Amino acid sequence: MVLIHGLGLAQDLWDTSLGFFADRHTITYDLVGHGESASVTRGDAPLTLADLAAQVVAVLDEVGAERAHLVGFSIGGMINRRVVLDAPDRVASIAVLNSPHDRGPEAQVAVEERAAAVRTGDPLATLDAAIRRWFTPGFIEARPDVIGDVTRWRHGVDPLGYADAAWILANGVVELTDPSLRFDVPSFVMTSANDTGSTPAMAAAIARQLDDCDCVIVPDRQHLGLLEDPAAFCGPVIDFLDSLDAGRNSDSEDHS
Repeated sequence: MVLIHGLGLAQDLWDTSLGFFADRHTITYDLVGHGESASVTRGDAPLTLADLAAQVVAVLDEVGAERAHLVGFSIGGMINRRVVLDAPDRVASIAVLNSPHDRGPEAQVAVEERAAAVRTGDPLATLDAAIRRWFTPGFIEARPDVIGDVTRWRHGVDPLGYADAAWILANGVVELTDPSLRFDVPSFVMTSANDTGSTPAMAAAIARQLDDCDCVIVPDRQHLGLLEDPAAFCGPVIDFLDSLDAGRNSDSEDHS
């Protein structure tokens, strides 16, 4: 199982989740330009969602894994869908957590304009506002240690890597919203009830494109509910993976 973190964060996002996945071989890594991963320059051409999907395949190649379950948070839930399109033979299933989808024309233009401005402005200028979008007020007050971790991860992102990933988060959604697209792989979608950037309506739209897909909405939480209440997010993911295991075992018994 490969866990894919979100924009401006790091693989450390998953530290509080790993205990829930202790029975599975779990891999985390840093997106390009985040954490310990270097940025990649391609002249004037920004990186694409396909580039970040190729990084997942490279991780699988590095560890010698033919296929994996891909659990993606936020932009990670875009990346794992892109891997299904580009390298479907490498994907056992996907879980899409708090990931954006069709924003509507006006909101899409506004998001792309903000992402383009990151290259010329202060990429840390919006961090305080982001923290308020990501966490409930009570959690911000009660857990300054977690807020400090998120702030540290954000400060550790290379400016080029952040700008590239911000553009992909904004613009890459367009690649995934074509209603004719179908992702023929076992899938699971969830988000938080109060996630303003990855809304329940977006989660439902993603689920409609996926294969026989359940959609779970976690009440009360915001974008980084995964850190506020790991059990509320990891539990349903484990149930989803366990159901796949049970289905495979049943098929094996039927053919024995």
